[in-house]
Amino acid sequence: MELVKFEQAQEFNNSDKCKVLEYPTSDKDINFSTGVINGRYPDKGYCVNEECKELIYVIDGNESLNKKDECINFNKGDVILIDKGEMYYWDAHCIIAMPCTPAWYPEQHKLIEE
Repeated sequence: MELVKFEQAQEFNNSDKCKVLEYPTSDKDINFSTGVINGRYPDKGYCVNEECKELIYVIDGNESLNKKDECINFNKGDVILIDKGEMYYWDAHCIIAMPCTPAWYPEQHKLIEE
């Protein structure tokens, strides 16, 4: 068992519209973070996780998560699974919780301009 206190969370600003709190653990198979998204992220194009799946729980807010050929509208209380390799962008004002498996790390998260 491992406890990660709120005070141990590390803040990352992916952009001025996407802020994330990462909760560090010693487990490389899964991790946890929370995020606040206010607008479009990334600003243009898409992002993709090359190695990690994200399971998004919408704590508050709504709007959409977009792929090239699909728009997923969501609301508070919904869950969204983003598989590894899926290109997407947010157009939202929301607070989310995100466990990732395997554990998320920055080098596998790519921004794709299109």
